[in-house]
Amino acid sequence: MTAVVAFQPAYALAGFAIGMLVGMTGVGGGSLMTPVLILLFGIHPAVAVGTDLLQAAVTKTAGSLVHGFNRTIDWRVVRRLAAGSVPMTIVTITGLSFLDINGTVMQQLIGAALAVALFVTAAALIFRKALAARYATRIGALAEDRIALLTVIVGGVLGVLVSISSVGAGAIGVTALVMLYPKLPTARIVGSDIAHAVPLTLVAGVGHWFLGSVDWQILAALILGSVPGILIGSYAAIRVPETALRLVLAVTLVVVAIKLSFGLLPPGPNVVAVEAVPH
Repeated sequence: MTAVVAFQPAYALAGFAIGMLVGMTGVGGGSLMTPVLILLFGIHPAVAVGTDLLQAAVTKTAGSLVHGFNRTIDWRVVRRLAAGSVPMTIVTITGLSFLDINGTVMQQLIGAALAVALFVTAAALIFRKALAARYATRIGALAEDRIALLTVIVGGVLGVLVSISSVGAGAIGVTALVMLYPKLPTARIVGSDIAHAVPLTLVAGVGHWFLGSVDWQILAALILGSVPGILIGSYAAIRVPETALRLVLAVTLVVVAIKLSFGLLPPGPNVVAVEAVPH
């Protein structure tokens, strides 16, 4: 496809800053990267989503390798989530292919889905412990087949949400797993969620690539900045109060979601049409 904009160091800096936040809190990748690309850089919403999805696939793969080496992945949970997310991702991308990628409907759909995803992500960040304390024991007492079904359903919801907005695989997924699997150690919940995000974001990202909504130059710049950012953020995580960071992140997401919900997308010169890749 035709590149939307030429490479700029600002994308690498944005990737670095958000990568640091992800490293320190474990969340904030898609929930910040996509809005930043749309609101700060004026990137077309579809391109912002598609590019961020492939970036997430790369970074989540690296994270999965680490968690796999440390044996902090429950592959049973990953399979259940993927059984719901991958088919629903394919269905969602297929549905999006019938829309005009440059049209108002597509832009409004992504903006609405992104706003909802950001509000839910912020709520998950703030109320995760309260939700777990209230519902984890009750849900955890369900029969194994019921929990398996609920996990597949959660995966399906994430598949739709992530395919449209690129947001949801982190905080929302972890919160759902905490409630569904209260006896699972936190490290295995996080590791399982990251491992599941790999096929989810990869399938969704490839789908957006076929739709023509991926900018490879921006993708390269984001990865160039985000990888060292995540490494530094992970190192600094034990030195920064996580609760305060999560609260700041949650407030930021709410503000961004409100801005998106009112459709305040900048008209800037960078918002241009994108060409669909021939199937």
